[in-house]
Amino acid sequence: MLTPTARRTYAPRVETPVQRCWSNHGRISVISAITISPRRNRLGLYFMILPDNTGAKAADMIPFLRPLLHHLGSKLSICWDRGRIHDYSLAVRKWLTKQNGIRFERFPPFAPDLNPDEYVWSYAKYARLCNYAAPNMTELRKRIDEELKHLAKNSDLLQSFIDHAKLMRKNNKSLCNYRNQ
Repeated sequence: MLTPTARRTYAPRVETPVQRCWSNHGRISVISAITISPRRNRLGLYFMILPDNTGAKAADMIPFLRPLLHHLGSKLSICWDRGRIHDYSLAVRKWLTKQNGIRFERFPPFAPDLNPDEYVWSYAKYARLCNYAAPNMTELRKRIDEELKHLAKNSDLLQSFIDHAKLMRKNNKSLCNYRNQ
């Protein structure tokens, strides 16, 4: 958001830090996924920045998944949260049924700690972009893009998100061991 997430900061004694920001409430939404290549055991971060002041919708999932499927190959396992924009959408379900080799599972309800992608956003928002007051939407978009590209290159950090989520890898394949009961 153009309004920054304020965090504690250091300043000389008796000098309260002042952060200037716009009163505009513009926002940028992003769809992302952490990927694990089963052949090379490489981690990746794929993301799609949506147009200004729009939220992610089910219609955005297919344009995100299509190039992901093309890049990663025909066999793909997707683990996602219970968001309504995922496979609950008729359009997404219809598209998924036409794709051979895609397997998907859902995380349990109310369990964001099992989703490594949640750690991506926590890190981006509260570690890298906190206290950042963008002067306009263009600069905010540019900074988000830079931060996510930087994060995509940091496989150790991506691995720590997976480790923290306690997702297991078996035979170099990612697994969501949390099936619907």
